[in-house]
Amino acid sequence: MSSPTPAPAAAQRPAVLTVLLLASTLTVMAGAILMPVVEVIRGELGVSGTAAGLILTAHGLSLAVASPAVGWLIDRHGIRLPLAGGLVLYGIAGGAGLVTDSYWMLIATRIVFGVGAAAVFAGTTVALLSFYQGPERDRVMGWRATAISLGGVVWPLIGGGLGGVSWHAPFGIYLVGIPVGLATLWALPAERARTARPAGSGGVVQLLRANPALLGFYLVQATASVLLYALGVFQPQRLADLGVTEPFVVALYNVVMTVLMSLVGLVYARLRGALGYATLLKVSAACWALAFVLLATVEQSALLLVASALFGLGQGMSFPALTVLIGEGAPAELRGQATSLSGTFSFLGQFVSPLVFGPLIAATSLTTGFLTAAGLAAVVLLALLPMRAARPAAAPAAKPQPAAASTAQAQR
Repeated sequence: MSSPTPAPAAAQRPAVLTVLLLASTLTVMAGAILMPVVEVIRGELGVSGTAAGLILTAHGLSLAVASPAVGWLIDRHGIRLPLAGGLVLYGIAGGAGLVTDSYWMLIATRIVFGVGAAAVFAGTTVALLSFYQGPERDRVMGWRATAISLGGVVWPLIGGGLGGVSWHAPFGIYLVGIPVGLATLWALPAERARTARPAGSGGVVQLLRANPALLGFYLVQATASVLLYALGVFQPQRLADLGVTEPFVVALYNVVMTVLMSLVGLVYARLRGALGYATLLKVSAACWALAFVLLATVEQSALLLVASALFGLGQGMSFPALTVLIGEGAPAELRGQATSLSGTFSFLGQFVSPLVFGPLIAATSLTTGFLTAAGLAAVVLLALLPMRAARPAAAPAAKPQPAAASTAQAQR
């Protein structure tokens, strides 16, 4: 199989990293910019809390379904065109909410939007894993986590500010995907046509059989997404119970979470070197559990900021760690599909989160729902406790891959 433009050549072009980091911020923005106005939309459209939550998460279902096809396209045809096309679709379908007043039409546009988001998620991840190796990869992944978290600060603040004008206005932010898509066509290197995979290189099923730890990492990602959207969808209701309803103020609670993610991203390479992947994942799960215990028990709105900070700390450590573990657990010719499965699990978790916690909270209380989320995080922590060597060995490939050597050297 022929390879893309050599990684060092791409990595030496600052425009490549700039575009990839900017595009990465759009993945967290997919639902985050609407969180401050979800209660406003619920009131304006006259729908239940669970139905309003689907506006945030409906794209997760189509993203999960489309991700394997996106991964196949990347493995077959390279990164540049699928990523650029996905960004343009992201902008068009996301921006459709500017002129949509029907709940079901809004859901339909969010489903189309998810297909574009699938290409953005997989394309940016595979590009960063392909263009950067060794310690540089850890640094870039930390920067990516910072970029994503900064996007989680800037975009929701803008969304919250625009939400004070109209609940439609935040959807206009998605239009930024169009110019970023055009910049991707200009900045990323053109890749040579790829040939079919060599016989014996296998597929995703064989990859998971050879590396069962990958399935565990996917499940941790899915759980993190379930918890993230349980917080995002239902924390505003908890704040409303405490008298906090202004969209811009509600957005600040999300900002605290993402600021912590950003700070962790800046020092992630050092943390990874000092603690290793297994410890980072365990600490992350502990932070998630404690955050939801606070959400369930405290009665002061200021203390809910501590819960947001703890959850952001956990996300900041787990996101880059899981991304690298999954990317390096696959041979280069299957990296697109392995990464796309990451998107499938992550965004399927986002989609099911309000479907699980919505009926539970409606039948019981917010306290019960948050304590259940804390219990789920505790289960993840217990499952991670025996983990020592958190890095999976790459699946066998027909030819040795250059990344394999750096993987072995970096293994803790």
